[in-house]
Amino acid sequence: MDPTSVPAEAVAAAHDMSFIGLFLQADPIVKSVMILLVVASLACWTVVFEKIVRLSAAKRQAKAFDAMVRSEGTIDTGQKGIAGHVVKAGLDAWRDQDPSESRAERRERIERAMKGALGLEVKRLQGGLPLLATSGSTAPFVGLFGTVWGIMNSFSSIAKSQDTSLAVVAPGIAEALFATAIGLVVAIPAVMAYNKLSGDVARIQSSFVSCISVLGNRLARDRGPHARAAAAE
Repeated sequence: MDPTSVPAEAVAAAHDMSFIGLFLQADPIVKSVMILLVVASLACWTVVFEKIVRLSAAKRQAKAFDAMVRSEGTIDTGQKGIAGHVVKAGLDAWRDQDPSESRAERRERIERAMKGALGLEVKRLQGGLPLLATSGSTAPFVGLFGTVWGIMNSFSSIAKSQDTSLAVVAPGIAEALFATAIGLVVAIPAVMAYNKLSGDVARIQSSFVSCISVLGNRLARDRGPHARAAAAE
């Protein structure tokens, strides 16, 4: 039988239009784009779940740090995580006193030490967020590249087969558009997660900074019972 005489419906039926079928039948370049996007999606979700766990712990530490600072009680050197590093930095700076410096200078130095420790911890919290931002901004364009490449191949097949019926070209175009769909599936959650997690990190940092100002003022005072107790520990 002449291939050109095969009904268009039979040609379309020969293509599996399921997601797996669209992937397996795609051009190697389009298939590579799909694989890249799936890997990026898995990496993004790994970052999201890891950040959810770490930020939940950081929020608890921020609340404990705030409660300790506002209580005006003895400075707790047993704080964990971010709070522990901030308290340690503050006490180390407090112990390293210069008799010639004023209280304002001492307070500024202590706060600077605590904010430096906080900055390092915040950078650790932000690790992985650039991946979400990059995936969110580039995944649609990577998927679009796969789509454009696939459509180019479809038009090339049209020119060779001399058949412009929709049933013939639809499978190839569907495979190409599937790449864009995957790109959007990667990008939308990545952007949403990046905005949410970045906001959480900023709120945690703001909470610690406000408490650092209070704790720095306390540590900058003349030696008192609370400070001596903390230093002894």
